[in-house]
Amino acid sequence: MDGFKRVLLLGTGPAAVQQAVLVKNAFHCEAGIAGRVSSRSELFMAALRTSGNRLSSKVQNESHRLMAGECCLDQVFHGYDTATGKWDTVILNVTADAYLNVLRSLNRDLLAHVKCILLISPTLGSNSLVHNYIQETGLEAEIISCSTYLGDTRWVNGKPSSSVLTTAVKRKLFIGSTQGKSPSINRLTELYRQVGITLEFMSSPLEAESRNISLFVHPALFMNEFSLNTLFRQRPEIKYVYKLFPEGPITYGLIHEMSECWKELLTIFEALNLKSINLLKFMTEDNYPVRAESLPQSSIDSFMSLEPIHQEYLLYIRYASLLIDPFSEPDSEGRYYDFSAVPIQPVFINRDGAWDIPRMPKEDYYRTKIIQGLARHLKLSSPIIDTFIDRYEQQLMFSSHLLQGQKLSEAFQAQDFSEDIQLICSYF
Repeated sequence: MDGFKRVLLLGTGPAAVQQAVLVKNAFHCEAGIAGRVSSRSELFMAALRTSGNRLSSKVQNESHRLMAGECCLDQVFHGYDTATGKWDTVILNVTADAYLNVLRSLNRDLLAHVKCILLISPTLGSNSLVHNYIQETGLEAEIISCSTYLGDTRWVNGKPSSSVLTTAVKRKLFIGSTQGKSPSINRLTELYRQVGITLEFMSSPLEAESRNISLFVHPALFMNEFSLNTLFRQRPEIKYVYKLFPEGPITYGLIHEMSECWKELLTIFEALNLKSINLLKFMTEDNYPVRAESLPQSSIDSFMSLEPIHQEYLLYIRYASLLIDPFSEPDSEGRYYDFSAVPIQPVFINRDGAWDIPRMPKEDYYRTKIIQGLARHLKLSSPIIDTFIDRYEQQLMFSSHLLQGQKLSEAFQAQDFSEDIQLICSYF
């Protein structure tokens, strides 16, 4: 039975647009999209109305041309609770911390028909979380976890619209399912193969989720004094996530903490019987490659056996080598595409008139708290992960004090995510 005849995408960000174009054109299916009610989603919905529900994806590099295309959505729902119909597959394009809230917002009759739920960018344990919820509600569905989103996709003009630009595509993704190597896994593997991405099947969804690069790099990139000051408006000028200091947060000290975080994660993986990861190889071969002139293959292959100072040196070189897209075509002045120019987005006032925190690092806070919860459940020490969380929560407290008397979203409150952690840890 084909589980991709009717596909409902949840979420209205750039990734959802790119996924919709891929799925609609590859599977020739009926496709719908649903999103929450917010000021940003309203811009997207307005653009859809103008375009007649037509979406388009463009690419930065000619080598990624297979990702480009257009499609016309069959149904659009403004508000998850308004979604209706019988859908074979649901694709969750929302942040991992929103999975339960989004699923709980859907009509139960809609969920009862769903045979497959695909998690596009889960965190460690997300599959267990969703699977537990589906079982508790007495429903049955295959839950599939991808390791992460397939690349880097942005709005064409910097704000929500019906058109996106994919600037980078990963070479390889990892995938795992509650039903093993199912027909849905085979269909997805073929879909990704057609656009030049290897989809490697893993023995479990948790194994696939452990191959999410954000687990290893985002805590260090966002939970440092430089990034937090920029995020919470203590540093009003524009700064960039992936640039070296002073344009961005990347310093030798940050790379050291990133390396230590990787080692703490490997300890957790070992306790969960997950395979170890060569961080440098994972970054370059499975995510964004750099030229051999910058990082020779011998250095990548020997990374695990090197002294810590040598490992940190190579990690620094990797980030320096991706300040520009080394595989893009230079312009008439010899300048390559500024790949690292991803601004650190500051706090903002949302549709409800409350101060809110952007997806990065709000999602990374959730992701890191889940990892900390797993470490504590497994009785493992995680001093660097604890430091990241302490820094972030102290900044929340400080910023809440500065904004006292103004309306704040719940994102400004330190949270324990105890329900999610308990549901996840009940599997281990």
